[in-house]
Amino acid sequence: MHKKKLIHSVNIEDIQNVAEQELGRELTKEELKLVEDKLGDYVGWYEAILHAIDELNLKP
Repeated sequence: MHKKKLIHSVNIEDIQNVAEQELGRELTKEELKLVEDKLGDYVGWYEAILHAIDELNLKP
């Protein structure tokens, strides 16, 4: 498998879908930029990967 292959991503549609479900409206361009800037602060990539490995019971 190629080491640079993208495994998961979040796009504007994903963010707008959550906003629509939670707020009942889409975000403005300004709000999208704010969410974009903060998103990386809340996604614990290491923990997410470790959780997936643990859930699959992968062994060393």
